[in-house]
Amino acid sequence: MDSRRLAYLKALDIDVWERRDGSARPKVAPVETVAAPVAPVATVQARTVQSPPPAIAPKIQLPDEDSGVSKLGWEELATAVRSCTKCPLHATRTNGVFGVGDRTARWMIVGEAPGADEDRQGEPFVGRAGQLLNSMLKAIGLAREQVFIANILKSRPPNNRDPKPEEVRACIPYLYRQIELVNPALILCVGRIAAQTLLEVDTPIGKLRGTVHRIATNRPMVVTYHPAYLLRSPVEKRKSWADLLLAMRTFETLQSGATT
Repeated sequence: MDSRRLAYLKALDIDVWERRDGSARPKVAPVETVAAPVAPVATVQARTVQSPPPAIAPKIQLPDEDSGVSKLGWEELATAVRSCTKCPLHATRTNGVFGVGDRTARWMIVGEAPGADEDRQGEPFVGRAGQLLNSMLKAIGLAREQVFIANILKSRPPNNRDPKPEEVRACIPYLYRQIELVNPALILCVGRIAAQTLLEVDTPIGKLRGTVHRIATNRPMVVTYHPAYLLRSPVEKRKSWADLLLAMRTFETLQSGATT
């Protein structure tokens, strides 16, 4: 196996085992299944990369009433999130989970809602799923500190159940204000619930992958599996790697257009 590809697999926490001849193969599946042809990062980042698939038209708009959220600055917004009582989840949470990372990042990661670890620490993606997300970012040359990470819901639903529509309606203005303040070039949406919520569809995530969607003032968004799902189904990591490559190509295309 190519050493660079092996490094990518290890960065994504895909276990490898050594053959007696010294070569390595992914543990999750035969190499011909996992290692679909991918270009090295140097090639993916070149200006001659293949253009991403056509974008889907936006399907969600900011709510008409956001209680002034759309006018808040960073500190006021963080205070509003941590003291929010707009839905019953405030009564069962430990912390409102605002978001973390570079507030001027070019990449923004959007997930569904805090889990138990996130609720305790007040920071998104800090458990095992967060560790895998860090590895996914590392595989495309990004550190956690270089992106901004947030969830649709800022409070943990009891027992990690799916968000209720009224909870989403109460909370999503916070996320959209975060998107406006960060002003990312690209949004990476992780997980079925987050993707279906932002796109206002009930389409399975498998059919939402592989396409550049556009939301929030026509910003490009790429959909991939949630790291928690990948922990349960590690064989799907190869599909997430393809999603990451699509995100990289999309970002590079945007950067190329901005500099020409």
